[in-house]
Amino acid sequence: MGIQTMQLVYYDESGDDGYPAYSSPLFVLSCLYLHYLHWQQTFAAIQEFRRVINDRFGLPVKTELHTKNFILNKNPYRSLNLSDADRLTVMDLFCDLIGNLRVRIINVVIVKPRIRNSNYEVLDTALKYSVQRIENDLAPAQNPQAKFLIITDPGRVGKMQKTTRRIQRINFVPSRFGPEAYRREISTLIE
Repeated sequence: MGIQTMQLVYYDESGDDGYPAYSSPLFVLSCLYLHYLHWQQTFAAIQEFRRVINDRFGLPVKTELHTKNFILNKNPYRSLNLSDADRLTVMDLFCDLIGNLRVRIINVVIVKPRIRNSNYEVLDTALKYSVQRIENDLAPAQNPQAKFLIITDPGRVGKMQKTTRRIQRINFVPSRFGPEAYRREISTLIE
């Protein structure tokens, strides 16, 4: 019998998921996941980090941090009057924080100019790949009690739920060893 485990998975995205019409050439779907017993400790560490960067750099605790705009000193961060060195220090501190948390991160990047199929479903594909990677990491064959629960922003719940429910019933995975895909339904996701 495997180790009983429940993972909490938080998803967020960057870029739009539109195709063939789109406003950004990339769509990035990221997830951070962790064992449920580490949730409170992780949350406390993130809160403490936010307090520290507020005290040292004046970045409000509840302000969402968008890396690109922060690094490029765009609004809403410009009014903080942080130097380039200060912004880099904040990013270094953030990377140190992430590296010391008991979390795993998966990023799926869809490069839209490379897509050749006009019916390509950007969010569906990115989520399918991401969920498959989580399941592979949890190794349900060796750990049948392993489960995970998805948490996401309300805006994409309907689309994501449609995808996750489908891949629990029918899921084709491309083979690394030949042109044929094989079926392997997702078994560790709970809703």
